Amino acid sequence: MAEADQQQGTALARPRSVTISWRVRLALVLLMAIAVATVWITNSLLTDRFTESTRHRANVRLALYGGNLVSELGRNAIVPQLLARDSSLIGALNSSDFSQSTQRLITFVEEIGAASLMLLDIDGRTVASTDRNLLGSQHGNQPYYVDAIRANTTVFSVIQREAGGYRFTYSRRMADGPQVLGVIVVEVDLQKFERAWAGISDAVVVTDSTGAIILATEPQWRGLSEGEALVRQTPQSAIERAIRATADWSALPADAYVQGEAVMRMEARIPFQGWKIASFTTYASVRERVNGVLALEIMGFAILLALAFYALSRQTALRMALFQRESDELRELNARLQSEITKREEVQETLAVTEQTLAQSSKLAVLGEMSAAVSHELNQPLAAMKTYLAGARLLLRRNRQEEALSSFGRIDDLIERMGAITRQLKSYARKGAEELSPVDLAEALGSALSMMEPQLRQRQVRINQIRPPEPVLVMGDRMRVEQVMINLLRNALDATKSVEDPTVDVVLAAGDTATLTVRDNGEGIEDLENLFEPFYTTKQPGDGVGLGLAISSGIVGDLGGRLTARNSQRGGAVFEMQLPILRPGVEAAE
Repeated sequence: MAEADQQQGTALARPRSVTISWRVRLALVLLMAIAVATVWITNSLLTDRFTESTRHRANVRLALYGGNLVSELGRNAIVPQLLARDSSLIGALNSSDFSQSTQRLITFVEEIGAASLMLLDIDGRTVASTDRNLLGSQHGNQPYYVDAIRANTTVFSVIQREAGGYRFTYSRRMADGPQVLGVIVVEVDLQKFERAWAGISDAVVVTDSTGAIILATEPQWRGLSEGEALVRQTPQSAIERAIRATADWSALPADAYVQGEAVMRMEARIPFQGWKIASFTTYASVRERVNGVLALEIMGFAILLALAFYALSRQTALRMALFQRESDELRELNARLQSEITKREEVQETLAVTEQTLAQSSKLAVLGEMSAAVSHELNQPLAAMKTYLAGARLLLRRNRQEEALSSFGRIDDLIERMGAITRQLKSYARKGAEELSPVDLAEALGSALSMMEPQLRQRQVRINQIRPPEPVLVMGDRMRVEQVMINLLRNALDATKSVEDPTVDVVLAAGDTATLTVRDNGEGIEDLENLFEPFYTTKQPGDGVGLGLAISSGIVGDLGGRLTARNSQRGGAVFEMQLPILRPGVEAAE
């Protein structure tokens, strides 16, 4: 009887369970339908609203950009008319004395804010310019010169550059009464607007009256028509970022297509010579704003679905068992990983020991090269000492003791020099250990020439020096810098042994880098590729082992510079040592 009641209760329980499951499933289907409908309607309404606001912002932005261009052009249009009446520039054209004209133009361009100023004489030659590289260049066939000479007003010209892009210039002829003297040219800096536009998510183009693109956020579009530009495969740019927007769920009306993707095109007229400005705006901002609202709605529905699925979770115990089993597998996997990590650490320790052994072997190899380098580097001071000893002996015989003592003092300096060289050669194998300090290359060059004085006097070599009046500072080790200079001078002396009138030019210049140039009038260099290789030499046996230039190249490289060699067109070899120049402000900051 009890067993029958139990079976009856089971039979009753099953239909109730099936009924509840059916209702819950229907509720889930209705909830999903409501969620899809809500998301669809919200997406459609918000997309239209945000699209219109994006169009309005694009129109405002184009009006602002066009106003900026017109303002910049108008501000520079009056400049040629003012400069054409400048008495100092007119006087310079009359007297052909342009020594102060360039500086005056530089003063003007700083006050005006133009890109550059040029003063052309009647032949179209640049006689004064804010860009000193243009001095002496010819512009007689350029439109801004030809049109300005013919007209009595300010002329605007658009010139396409050879390297890409355009130049925008205002020009006006300069006259003294009826006599035309030249042309003043003002270049307008419109590229700064391109750089400013490149920071936004839109692609912006400006076209002239012929439809050619003269300004664009994408450099490859300049000079093309708008249709050609949109067909061209562009690199990563603002317009390509535009076409990578999120997929649009509602068909947004496209104003233009780039690489098959829809973008919003806006256009405005610029009140200047028929120019137009257009922008291609991505729908990404629209989608981001719409997706933000949709994400909140979807999150709400997801929470409801999660609660529903949680209520339907009847297999919690089974899932916990599965989780426990996965945990056990993870523990086992973790133990394997720990064992593998231990093995890898042992391998790394073995590798570190091997690397230390290789480093020690490398040091021993370097010490082998040092034994030959010591002999090479000490030959120079030993030769100088021999010369000074011979001179001192001769002076003592003539009872000129004070001059002899001076020679002995120089010998003492050479001995200190030899000690410094040995210390330098010892440190050659452990780079980066020495302390660097500011070094005046002019003083170091004077010291090196003083060191080479006996050889120069004996060989009767003419030294032509060019040094700047102010100090040329670099960060380095003075001893090592002098060592490089002496090696270069020694090579120049050896190269002029077979020349009747040996001459060595030494030029020290300071610009973006500090450059020391040593030029001789010898026979030149045959093998430039292997010149800086250790033990490579063209000298006779006993004159050198081929380590001087290799050591010098290593020293210059350690100081952040470079040592180069080439053959001069007038004959002989030219060595250049370039080191990073040390500015006074940088030294104070350090």
